[in-house]
Amino acid sequence: MAPSSLGIAKFVESILRRRFTSAGLSLQTLSIDSQTTIQYWGPPPSENKQKPPLLLLHGFGPSAIWQWNRQVKQLSIYFRLYIPDLVFFGGSTTTSSRSDENRSEMFQASCMGKLMEKLGVERYSVVGTSYGGFVAYNMANMMPEKVEKVVLASSGVNMRRSDNEALIARAKCHDIVEVMLPSSATDLRRFSGMISSRKLDYVPDFVLNDFCQKMYSEKREEKAELLEGISIGRDNNTNVSPIQQDVMLIWGEKDQVFPLRMAHDLREMLGKKAKLRVIPKTSHIPQTEKSKEFNGIIMSFLLPLSSSQM
Repeated sequence: MAPSSLGIAKFVESILRRRFTSAGLSLQTLSIDSQTTIQYWGPPPSENKQKPPLLLLHGFGPSAIWQWNRQVKQLSIYFRLYIPDLVFFGGSTTTSSRSDENRSEMFQASCMGKLMEKLGVERYSVVGTSYGGFVAYNMANMMPEKVEKVVLASSGVNMRRSDNEALIARAKCHDIVEVMLPSSATDLRRFSGMISSRKLDYVPDFVLNDFCQKMYSEKREEKAELLEGISIGRDNNTNVSPIQQDVMLIWGEKDQVFPLRMAHDLREMLGKKAKLRVIPKTSHIPQTEKSKEFNGIIMSFLLPLSSSQM
């Protein structure tokens, strides 16, 4: 029997779940309409309503607990956190018919807006990393009366078709599905080498296969449909325009998915309300590689000065 049956990934996931529960969050499920159900980590009804609400949107990959586990402890002190799994990730799903419209980042944005409305949260800020940033940007555009401030982390919402093709070439893959949905230890090693400064060269194959199975095996067909449904990067035009909200861009200096030049270009496209903070010696996941600095940037941007210095 393969050593992967030891369930290393499952054990790690249980540790991550405890990080969320120790931050006062519980795993909840809510039907936002007749077709779509969202699973999310949220506060209890008794949570201090004086704390500002903050929505965290994960990137394309494993579910939310794998991507925001280094944020929940610190940010939960100052914010009422809402951390959903996007549709077709984790426990979130929809029975809506397959179409570009129902698999796009705009569809995800609409679902997240419905979630917050169902929860009775009238106004909130949103942080999105990578694909989650695509969703966050569209939420800001579609619901300016709801979204207060926006943080886009490592999120190339200004991606052109040429950028998409260059990403596939850097990954030495045939298409974006092969890049973003690893199915073996070899694939996961390659993918990790692109998104992180930390290499997995010495991690045994059976461990990586176990993580690959845990994080990427579910809803693969639906996730491939999501990749095909992304409107960004279909041609060499960008549809980015300034939005009403103040925007903070956070980028890793050595990002290989969306290179740093895209961050500078995006800041110019978003106009005077956009600021850019570059985190040195990090790649595509600064929230994991330099979590303390990442969290500090978020707090200083979203909180009054006195609160962020506490």
